[in-house]
Parts: sequence; structure tokens; C-alpha cells
Amino acid sequence: MVCFSASHISARTSVTKSPSNSPRHGGTMAETELQVMEKALMEKARPHPGSSARLFQRLIQPCVAELLGTAFFVLMGSMSVIEGPGRLQAALGHGLSLAALIGSMAEISGSHFNPCFTIAISLCGGLELKMVLPYLISQLSGALLGAAMAKGMSSAEKYGQAHGAAFTLLEADDDIIRALFAEMLMTCLVSMVVLMVAVNGKTKSPLAPVLVGCTVIINVFAGAGVSGACLNPARALGPAVLNNHWTHHWIYWVFAWGQQHPSPDEVTFLLK
Repeated sequence: MVCFSASHISARTSVTKSPSNSPRHGGTMAETELQVMEKALMEKARPHPGSSARLFQRLIQPCVAELLGTAFFVLMGSMSVIEGPGRLQAALGHGLSLAALIGSMAEISGSHFNPCFTIAISLCGGLELKMVLPYLISQLSGALLGAAMAKGMSSAEKYGQAHGAAFTLLEADDDIIRALFAEMLMTCLVSMVVLMVAVNGKTKSPLAPVLVGCTVIINVFAGAGVSGACLNPARALGPAVLNNHWTHHWIYWVFAWGQQHPSPDEVTFLLK
């Protein structure tokens, strides 16, 4: 009886004096947990060393590439029209400059340089939706820059003679309908080539820059006399803004949506 009572009292004493059951220790544990949580939140909020590099590579660098590529494409295309008469020089100037730019910047931004290409590639899953607007802004800004450089490079006389370019072709209502139809067909063709040789895994080709450039050359040969064969709203916008020439300009924006027939989804389905 005595032993039992002594051990019982000893056990009760040890439980009472145990640090794990003291209010002070409970408060220490709570403080420790709060410190751990605060540290975790601070670590999460702290910018990671590679976050700036990833932002530059995924957003800023592609947009700069689209801006510069579109600017030089509009510059070379405009100068080929301003400085030399004839369809051959315009066709080669647009097609070859586009092929060179696509080949040099494809690994950075995909080398769209055309709102139509950006929309089509996005619909096919080749570009994240959140990148579409930055790409479009970069392309349109580049078009304005390219048109401004072309105006600064050429003489006032030659620039005045080339004023309006494709827009001066459209006068009668019949011309407008034919031009609209031609722009839709030709832009559909070049967009389909882009999707086949640069996006679709089954038909992707290392010759994509050459094939896209050749398609542009063919379209200029075929349709320059009908609609001007802009095939690109950005290409049409730059000179229009610099010259404040908006006659029938809407045609070159309508085909940006009309060229989706056949749609990129249909092309992707057929080529999977």
C-alpha cells in the first residue's frame, strides 16, 4: 500500500512538472508555428532568382522579336514598292525578307509578324491565349515603325508616287468585292501553309521560312493587281497611318477573320 501510494504520488508529480503540459510550453509551440508560417510566407513572396529571366524569355523577348520582325518586314516590303516599279520586285521584296526574318527569329517568338498568323496559330494551340494580345500590339507597333522608316528612307517624290499603293486599285464596287474575295483566299492559303509547315507536328518542316516566303511571292504575283495582296493587316496599317489614307482599308481587316475558312481546327483535325 505504501509503495503504491509513493509511486502514484511520484507519477502525478512528474506529470505535473512535465514541460510538455505546461502553459508556457504550449505558448512556445504556438510562437514557433507562427514563426515558421511567417518565414514560409516571406519565402513565397520573395522573388525567385530566375523569375526575371523567365519573364524576359517568355514575354518581353518574343514581343520585341515580333515588333522588330514586323517593322523590318514592312520596311522592306514598302521600299520594294516605292523604289522599283513592277510586280517582280514587290513580290521578291516581300517574300525574301519574310523568309529571312522567319528563319532568324523563329526560335524566339515563332516569327508571326502577322495578326492573321497569330490568331490562326492560337486557335490551333500553338500559342498561349494570354500571349495573343501582346503579340498583336507588338506587330501593329512594328508596322507603324516600319512604315515610318520607309518614309524616312525614300525621297518625297518617289514616296508620293507610291502613295496609296494597293488602295488605289479599288474604285468600283465590283473591284471591292473581287478584292475582298481575293484577300480571303490568298490569306487562307498562306495561313494554311504556316500551320502545316511550322505548327503541325506531322507536317512540320525545317524549310518553313522558305515555303512561307515562296507562298507570299506567289500570292503577290497572282493578286497584286486585284487587291494589292497585302495578306497582313499590319502591313496595310503602317502606310495607311503614315499617309492618313483609309479608303477601303477595312478590306484588309475583314479577311483576317474570313481567312479562318477552312478553320485552323479543321486543318489540325485533317493533319493529325
